[in-house]
Amino acid sequence: MRVVIADDEALLREGLARLLQDAGFEVAGRCGDAGALLRMVDARKPDVAIVDIKMPPNEGDDGLLAAQEIRRRHPDVGVLVLSHYLDSRYAARLLEEVPEGAGYLLKDRVSEVAVVSDALRRIDEGDCVIDPTIVSRLVARKRERGPLDELTEREREVLGLVAEGRSNGAIAEHLFLSRKTVDSHISQIFMKLDLRESPEDHRRVLAVLTFLRSGD
Repeated sequence: MRVVIADDEALLREGLARLLQDAGFEVAGRCGDAGALLRMVDARKPDVAIVDIKMPPNEGDDGLLAAQEIRRRHPDVGVLVLSHYLDSRYAARLLEEVPEGAGYLLKDRVSEVAVVSDALRRIDEGDCVIDPTIVSRLVARKRERGPLDELTEREREVLGLVAEGRSNGAIAEHLFLSRKTVDSHISQIFMKLDLRESPEDHRRVLAVLTFLRSGD
């Protein structure tokens, strides 16, 4: 798999490149600002772009804006956003327009090459992947009443694992449930969130977006 890495922290950028190369990925380019990232993706057509949220030129959310632009220009190129910020709103913004093939991980995960590698592969396959720490906080926090209140505790737990990018089979294994039981929970989630008559992959992403918006 070909990846490009955009981060204004040179040490992190080079360290992540070395870790991914050792894990068998082809690092097709590295850069430190949003404009260079867009040019690099246009020219080198990677499978996935790894992007820091805060980057030059404005040191705001330039990286996130670049990630959204990549998704518009190249919907076949996945995007994995790295951030220091434990904020579900950033993840929701990333997934809002073209949710398939996108992910959001905290930078603390960078040293866990197995986690990053797994996220990249899932994103390349068209899944969306959200950092488990964000998922755990959303599951635990108290909210005003909303669509998620229609779900049972188990259904919210299953939806949290969907948000992490896990397949139904992986969820079944994690929760020590049968695949049939998990399939039933997923169907109930779709019904209670009024997500009907569309492909399952699309409904999974819409369910994740509903989950992320509950953190607003």
